[in-house]
Amino acid sequence: MFWPVPMYLPLLVSAVLALVAPRVGRRMPPSAGAWAMVCAAVVAAGTWVTEMAILAFTAIGQVPLVAEQGPWSVSVLAAEDPVSRKIAAVCAGVVLVVVVSLTVASWRRGRALVDAWRECREVAAGGDLAVVDDPVPAAFAVLGMPGRVVVSSGMLRVLDEPERRALLAHERAHLRHRHHLFSLLLHLAAAVDPLVRPVERAGAFAVERWADEEAAATVGDRPLVARAIARAALASSRARKAALAATGGPVPQRVRALLAPPVRRRNGVTAAFAALMAACCASLAVTAHDTERLFEAAMHAHAAGAHLRTR
Repeated sequence: MFWPVPMYLPLLVSAVLALVAPRVGRRMPPSAGAWAMVCAAVVAAGTWVTEMAILAFTAIGQVPLVAEQGPWSVSVLAAEDPVSRKIAAVCAGVVLVVVVSLTVASWRRGRALVDAWRECREVAAGGDLAVVDDPVPAAFAVLGMPGRVVVSSGMLRVLDEPERRALLAHERAHLRHRHHLFSLLLHLAAAVDPLVRPVERAGAFAVERWADEEAAATVGDRPLVARAIARAALASSRARKAALAATGGPVPQRVRALLAPPVRRRNGVTAAFAALMAACCASLAVTAHDTERLFEAAMHAHAAGAHLRTR
C-alpha cells in the first residue's frame, strides 16, 4: 500500500524552505547569505516542480496509450495510486504553466542582458570602466567578456573623488563575483515557484550587501561607502534593466548595515539551513522511490497477466 502523506511531503518541506530562507539569509554575512538564497531558491523551486511532475505522471501513467509504453497494468496502478486524478490533473496543468513561465522569463531576462551588453559594447572604455556623457546620474555593471562598469558624467559630478572610488569598487565587486548569475538564478527560480519570490528579493538584497562589503574592504572605510551609496541613490533617477546598479535594493537598510559592525558568521545557523535543504532533497528522493515502486508493482502485475494469457 502506498500512503499519500509521503507523496505530498516535498511540497511542504519546499514551502518551509522558501518561507524560512529570507529570515535565515539576513542573519548571515552578505556573501554567505547570497549563496544561501540562491541554493535555497534552486532547491525549493526544483523540488516543487519535480514533485508536481511526479504527481501528474501518476495520472498520465493510467492513460492506456502511455501504459502500453511501460508496459504496466492500468488497473493495478489506479488501485494503488494514492493521488486522486483531479489532483494529478491540476498538477499537470501547473507543470505546463511553469514550463511556459520559465520559457518567457528566460527569454526576457536573456534578451535584457544581451541588449544591455550591446548598448554598452561600443562605449569607449579605459579597462573595465566606461564613462558616458549623460547628465542623468547613473552607475551600473554590465556582464560581458569582459564586463564593464558604466558611469555617467552626471554621476561623476555628484560624487567627490573618495565617493567615486567607493562606488566603482561596489560595481567591480558585482563583476568580480558574477552577481548577474546570482540574480538570473533567483529570477528563474521565482518564475518556477511563486513561493520563492521573497527569496528572490532577499537574495537581491544580499547581493547588493555583498558588493557593499567588498567596496568597504577595498577602500577601508565603511561610512564612506554608506555615504557614496546614499548620495548616488538620491541623485540617480534610472538604472539599466538587467544591470546591477549601486542604487539597487533598499538603500536605507544598506546604509544602516554599513554604519553598523559587520555581521558575524554563525556556524549553527548555516548548519541548520543546510540541513533543511538536505531534508527537502531527501523528501523528494523518498517520493521518487515510492513512485518507482508503484510503477514497478504495476509492471509486475502486467507481466504476470501476460504470462497467464500465454499459457
